[in-house]
Formats: sequence, C-alpha cells, structure tokens
Amino acid sequence: MLDEHLLGILLELGLNEKEAKVYLASLSLGPTAVLQISGVCGIKRSSIYPIMERLKRLGLMVEQIRGLKTFYQAEPPEKLELVLEERKAKFKNSLPDFSKLYNLQGQHNIIKRYDGIQAIKSVYEDLLLKIKPHQDYLIISDQSKWVALDEKYFSDFARRRAKLPINIRMLQIDTPVARWYKKYEANFNFKIKFLPKNTELVTNLVIIPEMLVIHQLTPPVMAMVIDNKSAIQLHQQLFEIIWNTLL
Repeated sequence: MLDEHLLGILLELGLNEKEAKVYLASLSLGPTAVLQISGVCGIKRSSIYPIMERLKRLGLMVEQIRGLKTFYQAEPPEKLELVLEERKAKFKNSLPDFSKLYNLQGQHNIIKRYDGIQAIKSVYEDLLLKIKPHQDYLIISDQSKWVALDEKYFSDFARRRAKLPINIRMLQIDTPVARWYKKYEANFNFKIKFLPKNTELVTNLVIIPEMLVIHQLTPPVMAMVIDNKSAIQLHQQLFEIIWNTLL
C-alpha cells in the first residue's frame, strides 16, 4: 500500500499520478524488476516502461543491467529537490512572457482597491519594488495615524525605505510623532515640511512615478492604487506647489 501523503507531495512537485506511484514503489523496493514494481503500484507492466523513461529523464530513476536482467532503482529522495529547482527555473525563464500578457490589460489606466491592513501592506511593499533609484517618493500624511495602524510594520518599513537611493519628501501634519521623525530626517533619508496648523487628514497620499496611492487611515481602512500617468503628474504638480509655499 503506497503512502497517500507522500503521493500527494509528489503530485504537488509536478509528477503525474502514475509517475508518483512508480517512484514510490521503486523507492520502497530497492533495485528490482518491472514486474515487482507493477505488482506494488497496480500499473500494468507494459505501461511502466514509458513511465520509467520519463523518471530517468527527470533524474529520479536509474537502470541497472545484471547479466541478462534489467533492474530499476529509484534515486534518493534528495533528487526530488532537483525537480523542484528545474520547475522554478522554467517558471523564472517564462516570467517575462507572463508579464507581457499582464501589461497588455490596460495596465496604465486602472484603479485597484485594497481592503484591510494586510492587503495595504502589500501595496507599500509594491512601492518599494517599483520605485527606481533617484526617483521622487512624495508623501502627504498624518504620520501619527499612519504609524498607529501597525507600529511595528510601518516603523520597519520606514527604515527599509531609508536604505533606498531615492528622494523622499513629506508634507506632514504637525504632531509629536512627526516632530520626532523631523528630528531624525538624516537617519530616515527624507525631508519634512509641516502643513498649516488646523490641517486635518484622514488619508495618506503617496506619489511615485509609477503609481499613486490613496490610503484611508480611519476605519474602514482601505487603499486605492491609481495607475494613470495624467493623475500621477497632476498630484506631483500639486505636491510641488504646496511644498514651495511652505517654509
């Protein structure tokens, strides 16, 4: 009786059901003839030969000649990792083709909505992935509300962002939290200017050349990502107007 759990793992690695059964049977039997493998895995002897050839090509089976007899032996389970690496490499090589298809979907004129803090964190990670060296990373925000959503994550995010060779500027509500960040501008690789007194914000606005993020800081916490060049340029220009009017 073959182990169903191990069969399932082999199927997840990409073997088909017959290949998985033959490999497991061979693994348990050691060097043996096709007839014995057939009896253990319940597959006709005539059907096993092409399966063996496929497993040999994958590096999971070896053939031994002893006198006039042919024996088959499963390679050690460690070789399964090679199968996984091969599939990962194949996917990596094909990734540009998938990306081309994705980019054909009107990608430059869309609005995406993300609900919940976990989904929003993925948006911020995307910002770090998309921004290129020496580009502008512009923010209009209430830093205290932003950090309070998940202090551990957003504090770490600010430190990781600081390591990038980008130009970060912030227009912030004047709060003790923002004052603390202002004190350590050099450490966080950004410049801060404070918005006029009595200004209130319930959203965090982030602008980079590739995307515009409008992140609602109060319940229900959500974010909208806009990928539209005209909208991004408009917000960049508005940011510069405000920045240049403040001390």
